[in-house]
Amino acid sequence: MKVATAAYDLDWLDSWAQYEDKLEGWVSQAARQGAELLVFPEYGAMELSTLDGADVAGDLERSIRAVSDRMVDVQNLHTRLAKTYKTYILGASAPVVDGTGRPVNRAAFYAPDGSFDHQDKQIMTRFEREDWDIAPGGPLKLFDTALGKIGVLICYDSEFPLLGRALSEADLILVPSCTEALSGYWRVRIGAMSRALENQCATVMASLVGNNEWSEAVDMNTGTGGVFGPPDKGFPATGVLAEGTLNQPGWTYADVDLSAIAEVRADGHVLNRTHWEEQAARVESVTISAL
Repeated sequence: MKVATAAYDLDWLDSWAQYEDKLEGWVSQAARQGAELLVFPEYGAMELSTLDGADVAGDLERSIRAVSDRMVDVQNLHTRLAKTYKTYILGASAPVVDGTGRPVNRAAFYAPDGSFDHQDKQIMTRFEREDWDIAPGGPLKLFDTALGKIGVLICYDSEFPLLGRALSEADLILVPSCTEALSGYWRVRIGAMSRALENQCATVMASLVGNNEWSEAVDMNTGTGGVFGPPDKGFPATGVLAEGTLNQPGWTYADVDLSAIAEVRADGHVLNRTHWEEQAARVESVTISAL
């Protein structure tokens, strides 16, 4: 399959129609290149707060609520785009008020037949905990699609191997991210590459890029798109199938061969995924050695 992963920049929006045109432009461009799976980044939906004016967009709590209030319209738009362009789309994540508690960080996943589901972020960063007060959401899911089994680890979640291991049956793990600094981008990228190594699968990282003075939430963003695999036979020696240019908006494309994933899992130079359980016995026998 061909995947397209976004380095996505936010815009100030004066109308809903402007947002529709923007999203359709992005999706149609990737579809023309033959992409069957499109991945947008974490918190890319925050530009929707600008539709309620500068006072709302510039206020953290009010911007969160404003974006959440528009998610039904966002779902309808993405459902139409996925059907029209016959693609799977992981939409940009958004803070979503689900029930009476605090918002969760949710990325919706849309199929070409009009169906959709979502994945919530599991572990919050310090900023999300201490400033946003974003809550952990529902459990991890494994989406069984015509393209293969697909999991989603939102940004910080990709840095935790046990979350990745829970998705060990996934052929692809999607990693939408939003990172302020270059160090943050590399933490997530290293996490994405590590999950590809230990699960012997492909990981697809999308990034928010650009600076937005109108926002307290997503004012500075660093990153690019990337697609990674295990550095083993059938894959590049670096593990990098494709990477974009840092902080340059646009799509990064890569061809992902599910048969190569199956082959490396069955008969790779190493078999990380198969040997995972051997760790348990080894860590129980750790001893302290004084030198």
